[in-house]
Amino acid sequence: MDRAILLLSVMCLGVSSQPITDSQRLFSIAVNRVQHLHLLAQRFFSEFESSLQTEEQRQLNKIFLQDFCNSDYIISPIDKHETQRSSVLKLLSISYRLVESWEFPSRSLSGGSGPRTQISAKLTDLKTGIMQLIKANQDVPEIFTDTSTLQLAPYGNYYQSLEADESLRRTYELLACFKKDMHKVETYLTVAKCRLSPEANCTL
Repeated sequence: MDRAILLLSVMCLGVSSQPITDSQRLFSIAVNRVQHLHLLAQRFFSEFESSLQTEEQRQLNKIFLQDFCNSDYIISPIDKHETQRSSVLKLLSISYRLVESWEFPSRSLSGGSGPRTQISAKLTDLKTGIMQLIKANQDVPEIFTDTSTLQLAPYGNYYQSLEADESLRRTYELLACFKKDMHKVETYLTVAKCRLSPEANCTL
């Protein structure tokens, strides 16, 4: 009798834990993808910085700190404490918006090294994976109630004909913002994934 109860308990545990296992697998894939994109973003930015003179770096960094990334219009947690308090669905929704905002402007990163030509496709794959996680973690068929940020044309004026100095500044901003946003998405997805393991320490 005891053996039968034990066997039944194991079977029930296996059935109940299966959705969590599938979700963890999807989260792991998404986190791995955004980590790869973040590393590429860091590399692109470092390569560009290394091509600048010291004074150019200093001036561009000073200007960038005074400006905003286009994606800053997408409301997101202001610090690590708010990130930890945010729901899984909220973190996924913000990550989706951030990734989508880069699908078009990432095409301007296609010059230079080979991996840049694959950025748009990698972002699309990541967006698809995040959408699957959103659908798996929501109770109602409603994705976003506010689509205003999705209607923005990120970095639309980046493609205008610019003077040499202005073009340099725009390139710096584009790469810096890409790196910043991929870091955000990596953080949000990592925290959301951690929520599936109550025993884990999700402290940032």
